[in-house]
Amino acid sequence: MEQTETKVLLLDAVAAARQASVEILEIYEGAFSVEYKEDDSPLTIADKRAHNAISKALKPTGIPILSEEGRDIPYADREQWRDLWIVDPLDGTKEFVKQNGEFTVNIALVERGVPVLGVIFVPVEETLYFAGQGLGAFRLDQAAHGEDFERWDELTAKATPLPEKQERPFTMVGSRSHMNEETAAFFDNMRREHPDLEIVSRGSSLKICMVAEGSADVYPRFAPTMEWDTAAGHAIAKESGLEIYQAEHGETPLQYNKADLLNPWFIVKQKA
Repeated sequence: MEQTETKVLLLDAVAAARQASVEILEIYEGAFSVEYKEDDSPLTIADKRAHNAISKALKPTGIPILSEEGRDIPYADREQWRDLWIVDPLDGTKEFVKQNGEFTVNIALVERGVPVLGVIFVPVEETLYFAGQGLGAFRLDQAAHGEDFERWDELTAKATPLPEKQERPFTMVGSRSHMNEETAAFFDNMRREHPDLEIVSRGSSLKICMVAEGSADVYPRFAPTMEWDTAAGHAIAKESGLEIYQAEHGETPLQYNKADLLNPWFIVKQKA
């Protein structure tokens, strides 16, 4: 995909994420009910409204959409798609229900199984992370305010390139809602190499963003995730000099639009 086309599609994805954020915050700031899916994960009307907003915004691109709220597309159909949007309209619904602000909107464009564009919007913090293949990765604060971005240079002029150099102890980030024995053991092994190790817990795709922006060094995930949980963050990580490696196949990145949409365990870290 040429950079000119990537820039246009990035602007479309940013607009879609911002609109989804408006829908999410309207629910978040009021009273809402919670349903539960077959796997006992929570679902709210905010998930559904964000999904609808993103689907409407991205439909004019003509690129098919694979969303957590529209996951039942047969692989026989999906495997014919060279390009597709992979979307999580509300990543971190558990954090949304807890009302701790650690949830995101994730939108990625995947080409032949590789994420080439990623947008992550943090509604409560009004923070936008975005990246495109060959274009770099960026963070924009107060991204919910002001005019719509119609040109790439308008967007990047107000943003900060990632990663930012930070003086800090070696830092690992883990899931706020999915800590387990395997993750704890990994942390213990890393502590032997880095006695000053600090561990931070965050929700949703914010963990990938922390490593991408330089506020953490490694994020291991030894618990189930789906492709829409990681695709946008993966694109941002790649443009920040990182990779998301399969934990059991050290130099093999995560792949997308697979027959089974479940990710293997993985580690976000500097490229090997």
